[in-house]
Amino acid sequence: MKGPTTLKQAEDNWHTSMGALFNGERVVLRGKDLFTELNEVSWFKYLMFAITGKFFSDKEIDLIEKVWTLTVSYPEPRIWNNRVASISGSARSTGALGVAAGIAVSEASIYGNQINISAIDFIQRAKLAIDNNQDLNIIVKKELKTKRIISGYGRPLITTDERIAPLTHAANKLQLSNGPHFKAAKKVDETLAKGRYRMVMNASGLAAALIADLGFTKEQYYYCSIIAFSAGIIPCHIDAINKEEGSFFPLSCQRLNYTGQELRPW
Repeated sequence: MKGPTTLKQAEDNWHTSMGALFNGERVVLRGKDLFTELNEVSWFKYLMFAITGKFFSDKEIDLIEKVWTLTVSYPEPRIWNNRVASISGSARSTGALGVAAGIAVSEASIYGNQINISAIDFIQRAKLAIDNNQDLNIIVKKELKTKRIISGYGRPLITTDERIAPLTHAANKLQLSNGPHFKAAKKVDETLAKGRYRMVMNASGLAAALIADLGFTKEQYYYCSIIAFSAGIIPCHIDAINKEEGSFFPLSCQRLNYTGQELRPW
């Protein structure tokens, strides 16, 4: 149903299978009582359950945390989303506003969270193609023809990715680096190398493959990665707010290449 009928049925009436608070009594998430069934679950495992409806093993949770820590938690103020938080701290805005703004711009489609979602979508499609004995060369060429990029492969400015080795080491140590999507990602990497495309797997591609092997859909991956950048964003806000106000990367007027009109009276 649509229109007024839908609104009338929904008035003071919200049907949910996600969760609810019963004041003075209990809190329920996906049918589980927070105080009796989820009370010993870690915050991060609780969040993953809220997003996916699944309980992951301690090893799997550790891997997801390693993905966020080793790939997007850089406390580097020159990175675009961290820079927003640093500027807000330098302008004496609050931590909540600065971090929220930093997370918001993390949705960038070229090198932000949107590319991560594209990466898991691609590797899931590549894995299905391999399962169906399709030629990866054709898959790669088609992807490049339609999208001009292969999400999860290639990196601007430099060709290496310092995050690959530590993340692979972590996955190996947890014995979670032998899944079908991880293998598919490696095969795509080999295909690109043989085709001399000058593109190698980056951390986004590796992370997407590892997460896909845990059973995440691309929608679930999106939700669980929304706050992933925050561990790098928050330190940048703290750093800036503890320094002189307005001192974050100031730019003198003399450095501006102004080509407009000269000074003129109002």
